[in-house]
Amino acid sequence: MECTGWASVSAVGARVLPVPFSGVPASRPRRYGRVTGVRHTVAVPMRWSDMDAYQHVNNVAFLGYFEMARVDLFFDQPTHDEKTGLRRGIVVASHEIAYKRSVVYDAEPLQVQIWVSNIRAAAFTCHYELFDHGQLAVTGSTLLVPVDFAINRPRRLTPAEKVFLTTYLDD
Repeated sequence: MECTGWASVSAVGARVLPVPFSGVPASRPRRYGRVTGVRHTVAVPMRWSDMDAYQHVNNVAFLGYFEMARVDLFFDQPTHDEKTGLRRGIVVASHEIAYKRSVVYDAEPLQVQIWVSNIRAAAFTCHYELFDHGQLAVTGSTLLVPVDFAINRPRRLTPAEKVFLTTYLDD
């Protein structure tokens, strides 16, 4: 699976759980600072084909799960216009991922929390925490760059895009 853009994985089957994130469970330390907004939570189904020869979900599948959360946040919301805003074009510049525990296939979907930090003129970072049966299994981040595909160049975030991203800001 290639994870260099938005079109490589479909978010079909993902369910949104719009739950305000009021803090971090006491059982684990806070990693990314003070929560100033809301973390967007998405229920992401596992696929049988995501398992590897060791009978657990293969490590590359988690980038697809993170992409499903991004697609849900940036593209599947009814308030997003198809010709303006982040739907116009955004690409992945880099990924960082840390595996905390293995995940075994289950019919119960994984919970992915996504939030934003480092909003700059022409880039921002998404962070993720993936939970399996309530236990933190994987963390990660993705550096995203808005692009104007008409000229195939990065572009600046608009003021409206920055306001939207600030809703999910956790520096």
